[in-house]
Amino acid sequence: MGPLIFSLDERLANPGDTWAVAGHLDESGYELGDHEFSLPEGIDYDVVLTNAGEGILATGLLRAHVVGTCDRCLEDAEFDVAGEVDGYYLFEEPEQLGDDEDEADYELVSADRTIDLSGALVAALVMETPFIVLCREDCAGLCPVCGANLNEEDCGHAAQIEAQREQDRLESSPFAALAGLDLSGAEDPSDAEGATE
Repeated sequence: MGPLIFSLDERLANPGDTWAVAGHLDESGYELGDHEFSLPEGIDYDVVLTNAGEGILATGLLRAHVVGTCDRCLEDAEFDVAGEVDGYYLFEEPEQLGDDEDEADYELVSADRTIDLSGALVAALVMETPFIVLCREDCAGLCPVCGANLNEEDCGHAAQIEAQREQDRLESSPFAALAGLDLSGAEDPSDAEGATE
């Protein structure tokens, strides 16, 4: 994502001052791990910048329509993102961090008194991107035998695979040895009576 620079002019000169900024970014997409996502409608943001004394606090919302690839069937998967933007930009480097503070929790206001909101927007986008991307909740995926999209057709392999799994499960059971055991009885009772006469 390209930079989204805001100049800290007189609107944020004193602690407690706020500045509401909203807009649209024609961002084409982003990456997360091995996944690539496109943003056909870009990103809309609505953020309030607040002079918190030691720095600028950026809070607000981000909205985007995202298109990725379904992890099961490899077709397009679309979803909407509504994420919370949360960024902190210190005026100066802190001399000492507290035990509960992490260096990644803030950025610095640049020497020309500007901040770049793009990092906070990307973080909000990533946080709301699902770990497993699906075109629909009940996506059947691809056939492991022929590669057919099981959402569109039943190639018949699924039934064969399930039958083979059931057969393998039965054969691996500790009771499989009992399958050939004849429990019908040794002799017919009428045969036993005839033998005693």
